[in-house]
Amino acid sequence: MKELIEYIALSLVDDPSQVIVSQFRNGGRENLELHVAKEDMGRVIGKSGRVANAMRILLRVTAAREGKQASLDVAEPR
Repeated sequence: MKELIEYIALSLVDDPSQVIVSQFRNGGRENLELHVAKEDMGRVIGKSGRVANAMRILLRVTAAREGKQASLDVAEPR
């Protein structure tokens, strides 16, 4: 699941060196956090959050196939 989000994010951004995907487990749920450069936030989120929501849907489908639950957060740049 982490690799899927990483692959999609790397395809979208101008600065791939800033892409970091952190994975946390909270009980039976996987939480992924995506960090990108400030300049790439618009590309990752998209208009009205459409790109980020599409990534979340793909993540949920992938997790469901493995019998898990997962969520994605796009973190604010530091």
